[in-house]
Amino acid sequence: MRSNTSSIFDTLQAQPSAVDWQQLLKDVIEAFDCTTGTIHFLDERSQLLKLQAQQGIPEFLLPKMEAIPIGKGMAGIAAERRQPVEMCNLQTDESGVARPAARETKVEGSIAAPMMLDGELHGVIGIAKPFPYDFTEEEVSELMKIGEEISRCLVRSKA
Repeated sequence: MRSNTSSIFDTLQAQPSAVDWQQLLKDVIEAFDCTTGTIHFLDERSQLLKLQAQQGIPEFLLPKMEAIPIGKGMAGIAAERRQPVEMCNLQTDESGVARPAARETKVEGSIAAPMMLDGELHGVIGIAKPFPYDFTEEEVSELMKIGEEISRCLVRSKA
């Protein structure tokens, strides 16, 4: 990680209505020295992951990322498994986890982490680098904590 993530947690512990999700994503991407990222919130009625913020996604791919079914692509599989899904190099992955259109992002090292609180799924946060990369255990743990704090913020906003 490039920088301390404490400012991210400070932002999330403020009033939920005051959170600028686009800025938060930008801060997370910077903290992890990434170039690309997405935040999807779970829409409870449709059970789809709905795009809330993105950075670095090519314009022509946005329609495919607006709503992601659970179980499809990295974000959908992370949501289904309720565990992070990581790829050292999305461009050469043959596991079938990444959707073919994901290669169009030109990213390589990527991770999608479910945003969980008390065992309940609230969405998925994903970040990626433009080169092959394995995220460290510390980075995965920190991203999961950020997802938990985002979930806590979402719960507070519904109260």
